[in-house]
Amino acid sequence: MRRENQSSVSGFLLLGLPIRLEQQGVFFALFLGMYLTTVLGNLLIILLIRLDSRLHTPMYFFLSHLAFTDVSFSSVTVPKMLRDMHSKDKFIPYAGCILQMYFFIVFGCLDSLLLAMMAYDRYVAICHPLHYTAIMREGLCVLLVAGSWLVSCGTALLDTLLLVQLMRRENQSSVSGFLLLGLPIRSEQQGVFFALFLGMYLTTVLGNLLIILLIRLDSRLHTPMYFFLSHLAFTDVSFASVTVPKMLRDMHSQDKFIPYAGCMLQMYFFLVFGCLDSLLLALMAYDRYVAICHPLRYTTIMREGLCVLLVAGSWLVSCGSAPLHILLLAQLSFCADNIIPHFFCDLPLLLKLSCSNTSVNEIVIFTVGALVVIFPFCAILVSYGRIGASILRVSSTTGLHKALSTCGSHLSVVSLFYGTILALYYSSLLSDSNDKAMIASLMYTAVTPMLNPFIYSLRNRDIKLALGILFRNNILVTK
Repeated sequence: MRRENQSSVSGFLLLGLPIRLEQQGVFFALFLGMYLTTVLGNLLIILLIRLDSRLHTPMYFFLSHLAFTDVSFSSVTVPKMLRDMHSKDKFIPYAGCILQMYFFIVFGCLDSLLLAMMAYDRYVAICHPLHYTAIMREGLCVLLVAGSWLVSCGTALLDTLLLVQLMRRENQSSVSGFLLLGLPIRSEQQGVFFALFLGMYLTTVLGNLLIILLIRLDSRLHTPMYFFLSHLAFTDVSFASVTVPKMLRDMHSQDKFIPYAGCMLQMYFFLVFGCLDSLLLALMAYDRYVAICHPLRYTTIMREGLCVLLVAGSWLVSCGSAPLHILLLAQLSFCADNIIPHFFCDLPLLLKLSCSNTSVNEIVIFTVGALVVIFPFCAILVSYGRIGASILRVSSTTGLHKALSTCGSHLSVVSLFYGTILALYYSSLLSDSNDKAMIASLMYTAVTPMLNPFIYSLRNRDIKLALGILFRNNILVTK
């Protein structure tokens, strides 16, 4: 059977450099030498900065990232160019071309942003030498580099998705979008459920934003645990905002259509914030493990730079794994059936609608799932296993109560998040019912983000104290 929307272009032919045949050997040796010099020279810089403690300064921190970016930027194009010089097969597959362009844009943007940061670093060093160490602290440097990675990955993803959509349109794809059936609610009950889910969504947004505000305003909450909590609160707001507003709109609209590009973007951000939620919970478990099992070394281990680096790494892993699913999905062909029995674009359901072979997609789902869900979950279990062993060795009731109070809130959130994921997994194994899968999905996309602020505010003495101070200050200002 002919695939309804298979692109007529399976790849592209790269003509390469305009070099005469008798000169190819000379130019091949020249460019190979340049590439090896690039790789070895920049790797040497990274090694020197890593080994010499005198080079552990902001300027050389940015330089090491610039060196890595230069190696990566060259490696995106030069090896393929060298191969094509000694091969008659200059064909590049469609997926290979898209991936090459994605990484070319990523490292190109990153190069530009890192050069701007190095200029800012030199400006602070020369114009404000007395404030240099206070301004260019470790946390800020890591944050600037992480922000550059996020901007670069986001820009590249946007360009790539727009190009994929353009090529689908040019090749007359039969599927321009999908129809989301939404929740299985009877028409006379839609008003009640709309009010219920709207109230839950507003509670999620306001509750999590209040936690972020409290942590920002109260200096006593400027600790690693609350730093991770503020990022978790932001992630919960974003995670809920990816799916719930569209679901609410569809409840009061006959038009439940979502364009192809909109579906891809929704799925991308759903994967990003879902992965980030899982990784942040693992970081918070590690923070509690260090606080309880190594209290005397807590401030040394959980320093600001490490906390920022861990959060930045979580963002990079999340933003890096999501495009892999999107780019693989963009290669699939879809049949005439474009109805998704869900309230958002769910990756497994989209794979079921495809006419193409989805074995590669499924392998990637299991591999990435192990990386961003199973490994963090195992890390949480190990952390709490060691915490439990440490608690059992505590003889005093006060120490036991203090240890349990610091972990209770996080353990409740972990149980909610991973409990719903396990329920979704087992419901899909034991039954083909889409309704059960939707209810489980609704739990971790709408209910869990709403409950997190209540769990942390009701079970956490520091948050309740900060909230009381905020309200008292507002009352005094009003009077």
